[in-house]
Formats: sequence, C-alpha cells, structure tokens
Amino acid sequence: MHEIKESFDVKLAEDEKYYVPDEKYRRTSWIGDYQRRYDEFLADPDAFWNDIAEELDWVRHWDRVLEWNYPYAKWFVNARLNITSNCLDRHVASDRRNKAALIWRGEDGTERVYTYQKLLTEVIHFANGLKKVGVSKGDRVCIYMPMVPEQAIAMLACARIGAVHSVVFAGFGETALNMRITDAQAKIVITADISIRRGKAIPLITIVKEAILNAPSVEHLVILRRRREPPVEMRPDFELDFYELMRNGGADCPPEAMDAEDPLFMLYTSGSTGTPKGVVHTCGGYMVGTYYTSKYVFDLKENDIYWCTADPGWITGHSYIVYGPLIVGATVFISEMTLDYPDPGIWWRLIEEQRINIFYTAPTAIRTFMKLGEAWPEKYDLSSLRIIGSVGEPLNPEAFEWYYHVIGKDRCPIVDTWWQTETGMQMITTMVGEPMRPGFVGKGIPGVVADVVDKDGASVPLGSGGFLVIRTPWPAMFRTIYNNDERYRQYWETIPGVYTAGDLAVKGTDGYIMVIGRSDDIIIISGHNIGTAEVESALVSHQAVAEAAAIGKPDPLKGNSIKAFVILRVGNAPSEKLKKDLMYHVRMTIGPIAVPQEIAFVEKLPKTRSGKIMRRVLKAQEMGVDPGDISTLEE
Repeated sequence: MHEIKESFDVKLAEDEKYYVPDEKYRRTSWIGDYQRRYDEFLADPDAFWNDIAEELDWVRHWDRVLEWNYPYAKWFVNARLNITSNCLDRHVASDRRNKAALIWRGEDGTERVYTYQKLLTEVIHFANGLKKVGVSKGDRVCIYMPMVPEQAIAMLACARIGAVHSVVFAGFGETALNMRITDAQAKIVITADISIRRGKAIPLITIVKEAILNAPSVEHLVILRRRREPPVEMRPDFELDFYELMRNGGADCPPEAMDAEDPLFMLYTSGSTGTPKGVVHTCGGYMVGTYYTSKYVFDLKENDIYWCTADPGWITGHSYIVYGPLIVGATVFISEMTLDYPDPGIWWRLIEEQRINIFYTAPTAIRTFMKLGEAWPEKYDLSSLRIIGSVGEPLNPEAFEWYYHVIGKDRCPIVDTWWQTETGMQMITTMVGEPMRPGFVGKGIPGVVADVVDKDGASVPLGSGGFLVIRTPWPAMFRTIYNNDERYRQYWETIPGVYTAGDLAVKGTDGYIMVIGRSDDIIIISGHNIGTAEVESALVSHQAVAEAAAIGKPDPLKGNSIKAFVILRVGNAPSEKLKKDLMYHVRMTIGPIAVPQEIAFVEKLPKTRSGKIMRRVLKAQEMGVDPGDISTLEE
C-alpha cells in the first residue's frame, strides 16, 4: 500500500513560536487540562471510553468496551443502539425539542430551519418511504446530492432503518459514480435534478442516469425536484419523487436496534491502485468517536451556532456536519454558497448574520481568502466567533498566522485537525486552551496514541521526521474495505503492529506533530484525496492515450495540483487541442477536482524493471531535487 523509505532528517525553525489562548478557554472547556485527561486515558483506556459512551443512549449495554484481535477491533461488544436515537429522539425528549438542529441557506437567499422535532419527523417519513419501496436493514443506498437538508435527511433515514448509505460527492462524473454504485451493489440511488453553483444549475440527473445504465442492482431512483419549470419527467415505477416518497411514509418508525458492529455507512476514498476503496464504518464506535470529538475538540456549548463548510460527500461532512454535532445537540448551519459568490465576502457576511460561534473550514479556503486580502473580512463583524478550525490538509504557518490574526482577531483558538476517512474522527489537534504552534497540528487527543516512526516502527527522536502512525485502536476506526479485506490489513501490516496513515510527519522538540504530506500515491487537492491511479486510468481510457502518470505539485492555493505525463498512441500527435480534450475527458470521467492543471506529452515514463511507474522520479525531476535511489530503474 505505501512505499516505505528510511526516516528523513528535517531542519525545524529555531524560533519555536506559540500562541497561548486566554486562560478562560482552558477553564471553561469540556476537556479542561489536556495532560491530566491524557494521563487518565493512558492509565485505563477502557474506563476512559466507557465513561464517554455512558453519556449516550443505548438499547443494550456492552459486555466489553474493546475486543482487540490485531488487526481487527470490536468496540462496545454486543451493545445495541441506533445512532439516530442519539442524533434526534433523545433531544426531542428533552428541552431541545424546539431547538434549531439545522439552518440552511440556499444560494438564492432562501433559508430553512429544522428544529430537532421537525428533523425527526422528516427523517421518520422518509425512512418509512424507503421501507415501502423495499429498503431494509443491510441494503446499500447511494446518495448523490447537492448541499441541501434533504441530503442529511436521507442519510439519517437510512441509519434509522439500518440501511447502509454510500454518499458520493456530487462533483464526481458518471464513470466515478457508476464505479461506486456497482461496487456497493446499491439498491436505491437518491439524487436531485440539479445542484446550484455560482448562479448556474448543474444537471445532476443527467450524470446519474448515465451512471446507472450499467448498474443492474439499482431498483429505484429517488429524485429531489428542485427545478420548478420545467419539472424533470419521471419514469413510472422506477423513478420516485423525493417528497412524494416522504408523504407516503407513515408517522411512526421505531429506530432499528443495531449491533454496535453492524455497518452504518460506506464511503469511497481514492486508492493508490486506481480503484476507489469502500471504507466501512460501524454503528457503535463511530457514534462514540464523533460525539466525543464534536463535544470535546470543538468545545461545543448549548447555545453555539456551528458551521462546517465541508460537504457530506466527504468524511468531514459525515462526522462533523451530520452525525457528531447532532449527537451533541448542536445547532448546525449549512449552506450551498461557494466562498466567492456572489462576492468574496459572502462567508463573512453569513458569519455575521448567523452569529456563528464555531467555524471549521479547509486550508485551501483560508489561502484563497489570503489571496483576496483583508478588506473583505474587515467589512463584517466576526466577533461572534469563539473557535476556528481547519481540516483536510496541513495548515501551513503563513495561513495559520492569517487565520489567527485576521479572522480570529488574536483571540480565537485554532483547532487544526488531522484525521482521515479511515479514522472516522479527529485524531490529532491542539486542544482548546493549549498553546498553539503554527505549522504543527498538535498532539494525539486523549484517546489516541499517535507517533512518528521509522520504517521499522521505532519512534523517531524529537526533532526528526518519519511516518505518521497510530499505535492503538480507537472507537471510530474503520473495520474493513468493502469486499477487499486485504486492503484493510495493509494499513496495519505496512509497518507491523501500528496503523500506517500514509503521511510523512515531523515530531517537534515539544512533541507536537507537523504533518508534511502523503507518502503514497495520493494527491490532496483542496482537501480532497485524489488517487494518481484513478487520474491515470481516466486518461488511458481516452482513445489517444497509451500510458499516463500523474503526480502532485505544490500549489500555493490548493495545496497541490496535478501534472500528468502522457504517452500517445501511434497516429496521434501532441497539440494544445488534445491537452484540452484530455482535461475535459478527466473532468467528465472523474469530476472537476481531478482535472490535471498541466499535461506533458512524453516518449517514455520512468519504470522499475517490473514495470511499475516511478512517480517519485517524475516528481523529483519536476521539483529539481535528488530523486534518491534509482537502482531499480530500468535502463
């Protein structure tokens, strides 16, 4: 899975710069004193997680907190639960009944508010609608929707009846969508006729209908009709209107009692082999992990308005828009508005209007705002902000400084978080109230044993670099890769005895961790993981291409961009038109996020004698650095 090299030497800045939050943050935060809580966890991990889990509602209590048979874990053994009972029912049964759960703002200014009672009612009706068309426990449901409340309703409705949802980001093209539908053998696909982006209607339904042509498992297509004129026509018996399905659902839907180890959802993430891997998360441990981190990492308070700018098509949206904050009982703001439309002040205006207290976004967005200057955020009152966060890729020191000074006004703690689709929950950060160090994400949160090691798994000395690993299991960890358990095992066997994250990192002299970037064939672009092999497969599927290789290049805005090296088939000549055709082909095959920024036509590619493309040689050549050991390179 990962190409393991020796640990590497790094030169850290001699001036170790910290920002220390006001003492009130530590005094009032849920976590309190970080070191004390971490020591409590180390002294008795089972007791630590037992106490967290006891804060939630269960149908049946667990027999054991953890059963660990390396590399397989069972958390809260034999417990039974339903995650939607904790997201919805328990709040409706309390004084949060009429509290806003979701506040949605559309691009046209439309606002919808769902109280916990209203959200529960909608989820129950849609869940019953799904049951009426034959969806039952264990069935897979693909959700391909824009950033609208119905997306969260569909996810929660699946969880209510024990169906396994597979949410696919609505920026993916028909080939990528088809691959995810067919691998999961989805019974139902839920979509919308259009998504709205920068004032334009994007026809999702066209993409979906192409994607399901060769997907025989799909029995029904559920369509949220957003466009009034002309309304999308429905194919009788096969295509169903979202709200008609909901209206036909009854008002009573007891939550399915799920075993803690039953699957909750699958989420496809790019793999280094080109085939997206279906990461499987289960009900009990994921619930506990996302609840714990939402409450303790974000320090969510009862009256906070919380905004995470991610999309539920990615793990951040699953864990920190839908499940985690709702389990805590928060008010979650969501919007389909992009950061620069209708102008670059829109997000800051929303923070001012909604009085957002906690703001969680990506370094790419922060760098975009830096480029646009300070004038836009200075137009708006951001004094409601209490905590600001970062997710998706390393937050470079320059972006940290800008975020802290310009948006946080030198007073808001930054929770820069490292975690993955596979981890399910945040793993490393600087907890609220602790000193923050620009460029360093922080330390393992209480409950997580993170380390930086060499290729043999030995901890590297302070001030050295190596491979980021997790040494012990955690509740929200994924359990397998759907239909490919061998790929799951590779995470734990690449460096024996530990979970290998696939990231290079540096361990500071204070124990803080700096994440450098990927060590395998994954490119992180604007916080999205793109597999080089998936891009290469898309290029090779074009009739003019014989072979292709893709690499990531540092980009000041996106973090990375893609450069592709292409060998053409005989009879095809390089041209600017062909470059544009290939870019369009990748866009239509995978989606806009995977389009190469550059394409170079070459006669040959560097390969090992066994035929493996040596992308690191291409990258070293591109960056003007030593490619390292090339003894395995063919002549």
